[in-house]
Amino acid sequence: MNNRQAKIREHLLGDYDIPIRDPLWGHIYLSAGMKKLVETAEFQQLARIKQLGPSYLVYPGATHTRLNHSLGVFHTAYRMILSFLRDDGDPGLSLEGVKAFLVAALLHDLGHFPYTHSLKELPLKEHEELTASYILNGDLRRIIREEIGTLPELCAAIVDEGIPNQSREISFFRKLLSGPIDPDKLDYLNRDAYFCGVPYGSQDVDYILSVLHPDPDHGVVIEANGVAAIESLLFSKYLMYRAVYWHNTVRIATGMIKSSLHRALAADVIIPDDLYGLDDDSFYTRFGSREEPCFTNIRRVYNRELHKTILSVPFDEHHPLHQSMQDLDQRAIREEFIRAELSDLVGVPIGEHQMLLDIPERISFEARLMVRDGQRIQSYTAMKSVFTPEVVHQFVGNLRNIRLAVAPEIHRLMEERHVEPRHIKNLGGL
Repeated sequence: MNNRQAKIREHLLGDYDIPIRDPLWGHIYLSAGMKKLVETAEFQQLARIKQLGPSYLVYPGATHTRLNHSLGVFHTAYRMILSFLRDDGDPGLSLEGVKAFLVAALLHDLGHFPYTHSLKELPLKEHEELTASYILNGDLRRIIREEIGTLPELCAAIVDEGIPNQSREISFFRKLLSGPIDPDKLDYLNRDAYFCGVPYGSQDVDYILSVLHPDPDHGVVIEANGVAAIESLLFSKYLMYRAVYWHNTVRIATGMIKSSLHRALAADVIIPDDLYGLDDDSFYTRFGSREEPCFTNIRRVYNRELHKTILSVPFDEHHPLHQSMQDLDQRAIREEFIRAELSDLVGVPIGEHQMLLDIPERISFEARLMVRDGQRIQSYTAMKSVFTPEVVHQFVGNLRNIRLAVAPEIHRLMEERHVEPRHIKNLGGL
């Protein structure tokens, strides 16, 4: 261990002595400067944003918050760096860079929207960009510079990859914070499984950290005998999407909120700036009480008056109509055709808020991790594993379904009048 590494190790082992009790990891230790970041209004707002949004409608225990998760990501990032210092290789880390990385891990979700991914795909700034703007302004900037002793610009650049970067160290930390096996995944898979009361996301973090090694080009590489850890993570992520993240009820609640906001933005009832800086409570206070029809479904989700799924078909990435409907504007046009026909079939006009098409966004099952086998480094996909690229592709195919859902009152009318989805001609293209 050289002098530079020794200083980093001394900082990590000597300055982080303020415990915060976490139900998942036990004690999480903060430095005095990190504790001041946690005490800011910007960080405390994360306690009012549920990590899994409407998933509590299915799993009542899933009321843990972005604040819980952010502390967990910081803790896992801290352990990862400490583990790297025991490594034979030296990725060339600086004390200032390590401090910036730990700040980035702690604050990475500051700009996150309420209701988890309900606001994804809307024409808004990315939450990483919003996070960077928080870091570069106000109390956060001062604390990072004066109390922690690193540059806010470094922290912001690690979080937001839209910020131009010429630094090899920043590139390394970006790959570390958001990569195939990163502190974010190692916390949220374990934490979400814990609070939902399901076993699917649990990961052996101690073992994973023991077989991970820093690599300046790839972020991290994993030892060949640790390939089982990758397989566990891949399968856990698949099961968590299947059972939790994309559960039918969660998807419908998410789709109702997304559709409401998309229509409100399209009609200039609201502007993007109205959706920044909100938590779950302020989001509902601002929009749930409004009388415009486009906000009806926000109240309905809050009161668990959810649409009923009447049709579910696998998303086909080669189907032109399926491809086009990934665009929210094109999806709204298709909804209009279906709604008009369904109105005729049930004999009453169906409002925009009474029907929706839901298509989950694209997801990636990261299999691009590099494996170190002796002196050779090769892609995980080149290793002997049941998780071939074809299998990983099949994962996504099994999860993505186009859902057509209608409001409960429309569903009752369909049952009373014996209207079935097969009667809707405009569904033929699906």
